[in-house]
Amino acid sequence: MTQSHVEPETTAEDAGRGSRVPAGRSWLDRYFHISERGSTLAREVRGGVTTFMAMAYIVLLNPVILSVQDVHKHTLDPGQVATATAFAAAVTTLVMGVVGNVPLALAAGLSVSAVLAFQVAPEMSWPDAFGMCVVYGAVIILLVVTGLRRLIMDAIPLAMKHAITMGIGLFVTLIGLVQAGFVTSTPGPGGVAGDKPIQLGTSDLLTGWPVFCFAVTVLLIFLLQVRRVPGAILIGIVGGTLVAAAVHQLAGLDKKDWGGRNAPEIGGSIVSTPDFGLLGKVSFGGIGQVGAVTVGVVVFTLVLAGFFDAIGTIIGIGQQAQLADRDGRMPGLTKALTIDGAGGVVGGLCGASGQTVFVESTAGVGDGARTGFASVVTGLGFALCLFFTPLAQVIPTQVAAAALVVIGSMMMTNARHIDWTDSATAIPVFLTTVLMPFTYSITAGIAAGSISHVLIKAVQGKWREPGWLMWGLAGVFLVYFSLSAVEGWLGAK
Repeated sequence: MTQSHVEPETTAEDAGRGSRVPAGRSWLDRYFHISERGSTLAREVRGGVTTFMAMAYIVLLNPVILSVQDVHKHTLDPGQVATATAFAAAVTTLVMGVVGNVPLALAAGLSVSAVLAFQVAPEMSWPDAFGMCVVYGAVIILLVVTGLRRLIMDAIPLAMKHAITMGIGLFVTLIGLVQAGFVTSTPGPGGVAGDKPIQLGTSDLLTGWPVFCFAVTVLLIFLLQVRRVPGAILIGIVGGTLVAAAVHQLAGLDKKDWGGRNAPEIGGSIVSTPDFGLLGKVSFGGIGQVGAVTVGVVVFTLVLAGFFDAIGTIIGIGQQAQLADRDGRMPGLTKALTIDGAGGVVGGLCGASGQTVFVESTAGVGDGARTGFASVVTGLGFALCLFFTPLAQVIPTQVAAAALVVIGSMMMTNARHIDWTDSATAIPVFLTTVLMPFTYSITAGIAAGSISHVLIKAVQGKWREPGWLMWGLAGVFLVYFSLSAVEGWLGAK
């Protein structure tokens, strides 16, 4: 970049940007470089509030995703999960603002939460599952500081990265549809599956007011998005809850009608003292119980779910905020990635699942945010949420599940980046995308895509193209698919 004339008070960063800085700036302006990035304090505050409004739904949604039972049939307290979610988001976002000085906000990643709930918890206890979060966060930090991040990013084809995002999108969509009762299983006599594995509602019919509230919420959020209303998901959840509350009263429903879980009724004050019951409840005993191979696959899946999306999100937002150059280089990128990796550790220690940069940060950037001060404002918003966690138990699961469907649709937009006319690209992408929801396993989708990718390249005579790392990953996933046979063979021996 060419250097332009600068004023006496211009810093080295100013000179690199070629910007003119006014004299007499406040310490806040100087610390966050607000003026030299072409912003104002008011604009940063507005951007921070906008980002918070766009992603505050996670405090309500994360307890729903993590509401499943672990291997010991233990279920997390939703109030404690809401507290942990708000606290972890506040801590990591504030650190990103103060230390990273970029307008990026972090919170519990939906993909990470989905892996924890539907792949990790069925294999081990919740404290062990959160321990896996700590491990994957430490792995990401190690990858960043050692430079292995670039090797891994270069090894996995871009189309596969898009496929992972799309597959997770379909996966969380199916989770939302099932939790809402819009899609159900079809058990036959004795609990055996019927002719169809799943069906629309009950007996191919939509029944019950909760499903109606789900449908209304989905449509409301989509309509708000079409109108480009800021905070559409949060507004939709609030609106859907109000509809559910009216239906609850007028139809004379009780908690059993909502599946025995959250019901749209307030039994006391909406303000309460934060319940940090999950803070520090982390264990690593599950590593010895499930085996090294399974742990390796789990950690790798969590890294894929939380790390690669963060790379694209951080660079994309940096470019939107005009902080990155044409090659995607952004001041403090390594620092931002390190903080994002530390979010896995913080999220695990808090009991909220791994924290990652949210694409909703673009909402604040679009409103003018250019510095870390906007993230400070967003972090303070999450800190305020700590005292309103009872609201999370008022949101019916069916209403919150609507957000999963909407977010799934947003993640599917990555399909536009795929060259579907190239079979060598389309086949691994297809397998990765569809096997995640159809097997209810993110790992299975990534495994099938990786194996098919290297085999196709080998058949094409391009066996060197995937690189040694992709071949190694394919080998690990072959072992993963063969675990049952290998365990049976070892048992026979």
